[in-house]
Amino acid sequence: MTKIYSTEELIAILQSERQACLKGERLKLDIQVSGDPVIDQLMRTEGLQKFTAYQDFKAAIHEYQRQNKVSGIVWRSISLKGETLAYPEVDAQLIALPSDIEILQTAKKSILEFWYQVSEGMDLYLSISHGKLYQRILAADVFRIIHRTEWANINGLEKPNFLEIILQLGWGKPEEASYKRGFPDSGSEYIHAVIPGKQPIA
Repeated sequence: MTKIYSTEELIAILQSERQACLKGERLKLDIQVSGDPVIDQLMRTEGLQKFTAYQDFKAAIHEYQRQNKVSGIVWRSISLKGETLAYPEVDAQLIALPSDIEILQTAKKSILEFWYQVSEGMDLYLSISHGKLYQRILAADVFRIIHRTEWANINGLEKPNFLEIILQLGWGKPEEASYKRGFPDSGSEYIHAVIPGKQPIA
């Protein structure tokens, strides 16, 4: 019987392959920068060859996930203001299967409850221009965004004199939602909660 690799094993395989590509142990030699042989001779293509080799390997792993129904979900834990939440997240190097999307949709409620609890009384900002700018918003604005989205993710940065809680509200495929790569079918909005008078830094 053929062994089916687990989510954790696929993450470890991808991590190992990524390191090999970065070290130049894997190159996609047929990649050219411009397609013009004269220009390509003058330009260094090694970086692009490394990147493409890893992207091709990652695409093969994603196909393996689909064929063998290997989940892209990993369980994370976050502790803020003395409260702790365990929640599912799709690993950044894997894809979400349809069943993973259902898990994320189910977890949205508990993530939002935790976020409301730990962000109470904080200033809220919407990330705009791909995270380069922030626009101050109200809780009612967040409420409207929540009802337009399918799943949620949470992250936080807590220091002695600083706290920033980032709520990602997404739709579609999580692997295509960041930076609106799959927009409009997939995407996400980022809400930053900070101590009153502070600005988001993450």
